[in-house]
Amino acid sequence: MYILKNLFLLNKKSEKNKDFSSELVDQYIEIAKLVKEARIQQNLTIKELSYISKIPERIINSIENNKKNIRPKYPFIRSYLIKLEECLVLKKNTLLKLTVKERKILKKKGKDFLFRKFDLINTWQGSLLYFFILVLTIFILKRYFILNVNVIEIQNIENQMVDK
Repeated sequence: MYILKNLFLLNKKSEKNKDFSSELVDQYIEIAKLVKEARIQQNLTIKELSYISKIPERIINSIENNKKNIRPKYPFIRSYLIKLEECLVLKKNTLLKLTVKERKILKKKGKDFLFRKFDLINTWQGSLLYFFILVLTIFILKRYFILNVNVIEIQNIENQMVDK
């Protein structure tokens, strides 16, 4: 029963992800249309736009053709879009407004896994925890050996008596 329930929940999760991904693709299709139309109106090739904006041709091409695997993710694409707005003489923030939804979705993903925020190796809290674990280990081992010293001495005495 539990397995069937998980299968149904899994299907619902994938349906939600399809909704999010279709919204993102629609945004970038709109961005691609705006950039391509503005570039054609300016009578520029991708190579010329790349030279003017100092943005690599493959990134401009990925934005215009909506290639997800080449196109940079949100924080990085933002600066490219600002530069393209300037070079193509587009109204300010026309391209940036279309990427706002993606930023909200990325923030939601960060809340799923809380332990990622705890870096016990590179922080003072981690060093303090490591120190306390070492001290506790030393005390436990010391106590164990002090309690067992009497047993070890008795065994040595018995062995000596048996040898004689």
